[in-house]
Amino acid sequence: MQSKKSIFYSLSFCFLILAACSGPNKTSATLLIYGGPIYTVDSTQAMVEAVATHGDTILFAGSFAEAEKFKGAQTQLIDLAGKTMTPGLIEGHGHFMGLGYNELNLDLMNTTSYQEIVDAVAEEVKKAAPGEWITGRGWHQSKWDSMPVNTVNGFQTHYKLSEISPDNPVYLSHASGHAGFANAKAMEIAGLEILSKDGVDKFEVEGGEVIRDELGTPTGVFNELATTLITKHIPESTPEKNSKAFELAVAACHRNGITGFHDAGIGKETIALYDEMKTADKMGIRLYAMLTGWDKDLLKEWYEKGPRIDPDNLFTIRSVKLNCDGALGSRGAWLLEEYTDRPGHFGHETLPMEFVKETALNGLQNGFQVCSHAIGDRANREILDRYEAAFTELPELTTDHRFRIEHAQHLHPDDIPRFAALGVIPAMQAVHMSSDRSWAIDRLGEKRIVEGAYMWQALLKSGIPIVNGTDVPVEPLNPIASFYASVSRKTLKGTPEGGYEPEQKMTREQALRSYTLDAAYGAFEEDIKGSIRVGKLADFTIYNQDIMKVDENQLLDTEIAMTIFDGNVVYTNTDSN
Repeated sequence: MQSKKSIFYSLSFCFLILAACSGPNKTSATLLIYGGPIYTVDSTQAMVEAVATHGDTILFAGSFAEAEKFKGAQTQLIDLAGKTMTPGLIEGHGHFMGLGYNELNLDLMNTTSYQEIVDAVAEEVKKAAPGEWITGRGWHQSKWDSMPVNTVNGFQTHYKLSEISPDNPVYLSHASGHAGFANAKAMEIAGLEILSKDGVDKFEVEGGEVIRDELGTPTGVFNELATTLITKHIPESTPEKNSKAFELAVAACHRNGITGFHDAGIGKETIALYDEMKTADKMGIRLYAMLTGWDKDLLKEWYEKGPRIDPDNLFTIRSVKLNCDGALGSRGAWLLEEYTDRPGHFGHETLPMEFVKETALNGLQNGFQVCSHAIGDRANREILDRYEAAFTELPELTTDHRFRIEHAQHLHPDDIPRFAALGVIPAMQAVHMSSDRSWAIDRLGEKRIVEGAYMWQALLKSGIPIVNGTDVPVEPLNPIASFYASVSRKTLKGTPEGGYEPEQKMTREQALRSYTLDAAYGAFEEDIKGSIRVGKLADFTIYNQDIMKVDENQLLDTEIAMTIFDGNVVYTNTDSN
């Protein structure tokens, strides 16, 4: 059955097409794009020769001869000259302001050793005023070429960092965002001692862990909710810095061919910033936002007023993000069985499961999709159980809920078919497999990896779509890397030959859908974007080569040649050939 929104768009563009094709006053195209392979991700015609747009809308998609009929004196012609075009790519799970701030703060994404982190901070210390906080993100101990001599529970200790920054507090977020690394000055400001004056251990944090050595001394590593012991002392950002970070994030999206972005968890201040940016005509991206589940007052406020479906298709709020466990890299993912490389440890439940069910019920009753972060197999099972209980309690409200699990990275085999059975969408970032698989086996062991990790094809064959993405800034925003990981199951260095668990590879068609139409479906927006069809929004991504046909070993050479958003060219790669 067509949705009311779909019927509205269909009727509107029936009138538009009638006007376009009638007499001498027919509508002229704003853009006419032709001259290369155009993949539509549309079931009625998989490829077309040309696309014509009028304003922010697709006016025609079909043969070049037919498209030329829409050419007028003011029509801008874009000859692809052999380049390839698809619908605009949609980042299906990321952190938009994290993307912007990653360009402002210390970026540790490419560091390969603890010493590199120390050296990078040392350079920042030279530029910082005494007492000024130094913050950054991106380190990942499992991706280093070598580990330092002194480690505790697989993590470095703070002493070298504290030595080069005695007067500046330092806090460096793990690449996953689920752990952090602080120096002695930061811990001093936070008032952290081995024992508080009343003898109560201040390091016991429900849903988190302070890593300590055999003497009980903090090592500087804070896991999951324990990170707040430090982060609550970091000064808040300024409005000017927030605006700059937003603009940098928009520009980064355009450079990467991203026209839509599912923002996984925002609060009241960020909502106000986005409203401000939209009013100032600086949005430049289609944001589908999830309300942070940490703020119960915020959720109550939005339950009362209901979802915001933006008629301008720029900033929609209709979902809630729950953070239910940690990350595999920091051993925070919540597992059914203990970690292979840390016996007796099962990860962390970072949100009470009763709150998941409560939120699921509230979501169904108030029109909000629920999107729960779950990486470990126990977290995934527990969330599916709570969703199912809510669906059973309110069956009349479950017709088109589209609840999601964000990451769904490690599943028990028994839970794989439950996604399709319950209509729960897995939002999975393929590039995580590429980055994590080589060391994830140390955490889970071979049996759990083979039977339940990164199970893309098993989920797709069960009948449920996958929403792809990068979880930026956990990984770089680059969609080509995630597309490559989707179809190759290899690291970005091209190993191993044949890929990890190759039976779980996506086809190229599936991978493209996961970044376009299926991502749009995951946000209730498949009627307006995600494929090239008359009446949909004029968002396109253009590549320097044919990503659907080029040899796999050349896929990572793909560059974004042009990005078209809202019918306007917003990015052109002058170096692309």
